[in-house]
Amino acid sequence: MMGLGMPELIIILVIILIIFGAGKLPEIGAGLGKGIKNFKKATNDPKVEDKEDEPGKIEKD
Repeated sequence: MMGLGMPELIIILVIILIIFGAGKLPEIGAGLGKGIKNFKKATNDPKVEDKEDEPGKIEKD
C-alpha cells in the first residue's frame, strides 16, 4: 500500500517551497482553503430550483 509518512510529507513540502517560494505559500493555502470551503458548502446546501427553468409551468400574459 502507498502510505504517506512524515519523511514523504516533508520532502513534498520542501519541493513545493522550492517551486513556489515562501511568499506564495500563504496565497496558495488561502486559495486551497477557500476552494475546500466552497466545495463543502455546495455539497451540503439544499438544491435551489429556479422557477424560470420549470418546463411544466407556462405563464400566460
